[in-house]
Amino acid sequence: MNAWSAAALVLLVAAFPACMWASARGSAVHRLAGVCLAGTVTGALFLVLPEAYDRSSYQDLALVLAVLSPAGVLVFTRFVGGRPRSEGG
Repeated sequence: MNAWSAAALVLLVAAFPACMWASARGSAVHRLAGVCLAGTVTGALFLVLPEAYDRSSYQDLALVLAVLSPAGVLVFTRFVGGRPRSEGG
């Protein structure tokens, strides 16, 4: 086990469960922050694992996730938040 594998293990054992806990409890804003943080931790994990296994081509997955994760959070916010209610109508 090298240092990159140890870093990936720390991300999986410590950071990712914290993200899942945050996205499962609390208000909608706290859950949204947990989902956004989970995307960031997953992107970091996808950057560390290719270094651990010496496969640089796998870093493309991390770049795609970095682009799609914020867009996914915005779509999630739109569907969960719904439409604002009109006043007096």
